[in-house]
Amino acid sequence: MRVILIILISILTLNSQAMAYEEANYEIVKENKEYEIRKYSDRLVIETNSIQGNGFRKLFNYISGNNEEKKEIKMTVPVTQEVKNGNMTMQFYLPSKFNKTNTPKPTNSEIKVLTIEGGHYAVIKYSGRSSDQNFLKNKDILEKQLKQDNITILSPPIRASYNSPFTLPMLKRNEVMYRIDL
Repeated sequence: MRVILIILISILTLNSQAMAYEEANYEIVKENKEYEIRKYSDRLVIETNSIQGNGFRKLFNYISGNNEEKKEIKMTVPVTQEVKNGNMTMQFYLPSKFNKTNTPKPTNSEIKVLTIEGGHYAVIKYSGRSSDQNFLKNKDILEKQLKQDNITILSPPIRASYNSPFTLPMLKRNEVMYRIDL
């Protein structure tokens, strides 16, 4: 039994390490024990409303070839969620080789190709499940710290997830991000 458990843990660990996805590029400008401030360049994303939890499926279908060019696109991280105009949206970052001219057009009218403007973001990292409870707890911690440090928040909170659903909770990387004025 113990041998089977060790093999299972090894497979899960290797699986999470082998799934190295391209990550949105950033520079750490400042960090302390609670959070870090990152500077991001402009980033190209696909975005859709995440109503009834089907946002991930719509975006995944797009990168799986359900686009005008029938082109498969590699998964990147993070997958982000934020409220825009009262609606929850979900975004997949596109690999850095894509730009506005070479990105396949979506066949689903609910998917938009957008550029997220670069800027400074305050970020707090946490592990565990990407549940609403964990997100809200860490959002409150980050928001409180930013207010204490007199940093102006410019955006709603952004939920960023980096791992597959099969990653063990203690190995998951999640983040809360706020665009800030620095």
